[in-house]
Parts: sequence; C-alpha cells; structure tokens
Amino acid sequence: MKVSNAVNSLAKTNTQAVERWGLIAGNGRFPFLVLEGARSQGLEMAVIAIKEEASPELDKIATRIHWVSLGELSKAIDLLHEEGVTRAVMAGQVKHNKIFSSIRPDWKLAKLLFSLPRKNTDTLIGAVARVLEDEGIELVDSTLFLKPLVPEAGVLTKRAPDEREAADIAYGLGVARTIAGMDIGQTVVIADRACVAVEAMEGTDETVARAARIAAGKPLVVVKVSKPGQDMRFDVPVLGPGSIEHMSNSGVTALAVDAARTLLFDRAELLSLADAKNIAIQAFAAPAAEELKGGKKGMNRE
Repeated sequence: MKVSNAVNSLAKTNTQAVERWGLIAGNGRFPFLVLEGARSQGLEMAVIAIKEEASPELDKIATRIHWVSLGELSKAIDLLHEEGVTRAVMAGQVKHNKIFSSIRPDWKLAKLLFSLPRKNTDTLIGAVARVLEDEGIELVDSTLFLKPLVPEAGVLTKRAPDEREAADIAYGLGVARTIAGMDIGQTVVIADRACVAVEAMEGTDETVARAARIAAGKPLVVVKVSKPGQDMRFDVPVLGPGSIEHMSNSGVTALAVDAARTLLFDRAELLSLADAKNIAIQAFAAPAAEELKGGKKGMNRE
C-alpha cells in the first residue's frame, strides 16, 4: 500500500521507533484496516480498544492490546505512555448517543467535559486530541495507511448519475455542506430536489431508512460530505458494501461523496456492488472552508 514518504521512512527505522505507534480503536472494520495497512509498512501498533465499541476480534490480530471503557481517558493515556507511543491513530466509530448517555468519565475526562464550550461529539474528540498532544502523543491522519481507499474526484461507478440524479446531487451538496458546517450531520437524502431527511446523531443508515419511509417509493439520492475544514484525524466519513446494500433496499439510485475526504471500505467490492445495484457514485472536490458561504469554517472545530 502506498503511503507518504514520512511513513516509509518510519518503517525503515529501528524497533524502538516502530513501538511508538498506537491505535485507539472504535467499532467497525476501520481499526482492522489500519492495523493491516500499518503492518504492511512494517509498523506494529499498540491498540487501545474501547470496550463498548471495538470488536473482540481485535484480540486475534493485535500483538499488543489493552481494553478501556469509554470514559477512561486517564487509563488510556497511561497505557499509551507504558507502550512508549508518541504517534497514534483514531479509527472506528464511537456512537454519538453512547458518548452522551453511556459515558462514565474519570477525573481527567470529567474535567475536560466541564471545560467544553459545546457538548457535541467533535468538540469532545477534538479536545481529547489536544490532551493527547499535551501528553506528547501526536494524533495523525486516520487515513494515513489507507490512501487507496480514499477516492479522487470523478465518477466511481460504470454509470454516471443521470439528469435527475445530477440535479438532486447539486441541490443536496448545498444542503449537506450547510448542515455539516453547523455540525448537525453529514448526510442528506434528496428526492425531486427536495430534502427528505437530514442526518443527526442516528447515523447514515437510519437516516436513509427514515427517508425511504417518508418518500414512499420515490427514487432517492444520498449526499454524504465532510465537514468544513474536516479534521482527518477523526470522524472521517466512511462507507462500505453494507451501506450500498442498505441504500439499494431503500430505493437509493445515486450517491455523492467528497473526494479525498471519504473512506470507501472494501472499495472494489463496494463499487462492484453499486454497479450490480445500478447505483451511480460520484466523488466531488470538497471546497476549502473559506470558500463556503460567508467564509465561515462552521462549528465543528475549536
């Protein structure tokens, strides 16, 4: 897998440097892919796995793994220090509702939560990233080892969006970028240039399912974007074959994503499935934050 020269350089360094990489693992396949990608570069990662989210299967592939609960920030940092980690990757989703309903914060996280100006997921994770940096642990781009899974701009499937779909996509991109800038969600579902559903904390699949119920059989277009000034260290938009299967079952005929800021898990299988389901997929260049209306960067970062 081709990655940056910096990573290739690190892969050639001594064992001590290799031991300094860590992975903070949430749910899904993302952590597995990061481990595989890093290993292909000769890097072995110490894994800090979140009990409420990460798959037990990580035990089978990680050489060094520690399990912590969602609110145990102090323990996670101590373990990273014990492992000698100076660079870390966050990979895998932590469900928004768990962060704000199931979390039992330790003293360090409680202090952090109290200091937050806004109680949303991005503000919290961004603050955690700053705490890690203060502790001498650099949080790096979560897609660093997965560049082949990040699409460039253009039509990704055999079929391009037709005239109706292209009009819905154009409308949907405007709506999606607006709500992403307000830190509401990153996905909208469109039918006949009307917004049928907007993602909040429920996630993409449930948003699409809700749109299908509302649209009652109308063909749908899904637009999933990154946030203005997307921090590629965490919360990167992700899609996999399961997402395509769910969209097909919900009457979706086209999908638009941001180029260079979206991860397509099992990319070849995903695109093959989209072709089989006759779902057109196109990636669009995301505007720089200052290009958005009013030059505002949105509310997703401090």
